Amino acid sequence: MIGSYVAVGDSFTEGVGDLGPDGAFVGWADRFAVLLADRVPEGDFRYNNLAVRGKLLDQIIEDQVPRALELAPDLMSFCAGGNDIIRPGTDPDEVAERFERAVVRLTSAVGTVMVTTGFDTRDVPVLRHLRGKIATYNGHVRAIADRYGCPVLDLWSLRTVQDRRAWDDDRLHLSPEGHTRVALRAGQVLGLEVPADPEQPWPPLPPRGTFEVRRDNIHWAREYLVPWIGRRLRGESSGDHVSAKGALSPDDIKMRIASVA
Repeated sequence: MIGSYVAVGDSFTEGVGDLGPDGAFVGWADRFAVLLADRVPEGDFRYNNLAVRGKLLDQIIEDQVPRALELAPDLMSFCAGGNDIIRPGTDPDEVAERFERAVVRLTSAVGTVMVTTGFDTRDVPVLRHLRGKIATYNGHVRAIADRYGCPVLDLWSLRTVQDRRAWDDDRLHLSPEGHTRVALRAGQVLGLEVPADPEQPWPPLPPRGTFEVRRDNIHWAREYLVPWIGRRLRGESSGDHVSAKGALSPDDIKMRIASVA
């Protein structure tokens, strides 16, 4: 039985792409918290989401990990390093060394630390050329998990998120359905009975012509790629002025999910 859960990380764990009715993001971690809360007596579950978009591994370790350790949860999800890996010139071996030092610190104080791998980016524009680098980092994450007994939320193997409907319009963050499938997979990782299969096939889509694909790519580049590159050149982060969601009530999360379902 898990009575408390803390999520730390970047935009993936904050829930970017899964917009709630109040303008705040929901995301897989919030949805996963609901699955956990449904298995304990009402009012006996505590959940905190400390993730902030755009954060690098060292920022997560400095800003979020101490707070997570103070909360001393039964379960913590630790998803970090992705933003480091996609930056030019970073070494996945070196990033993994810093990741492991954090895992050592966390596993000595937290009941269970669940780590996550990166997605397979073979069909993601701009990021597909980083596929080998991401795979190398994933290999380190799995090895670290083996050494310290951490369950692994393996996103690389989640085949259904290869469908474009699993992704937001920016093609960098999951859609609400994508976040839902990750939450379900997280439940499976911990041996929970989940209400649906995250690998359930998507309904067929009509084929798209060359003109439609080109039009979508141009729109995406103008609306998302150019601003993303601009922030990198200016040394800015999407999370520079964003605060973590903090403590959240599972009942409130349920209401927000239901309102956009």
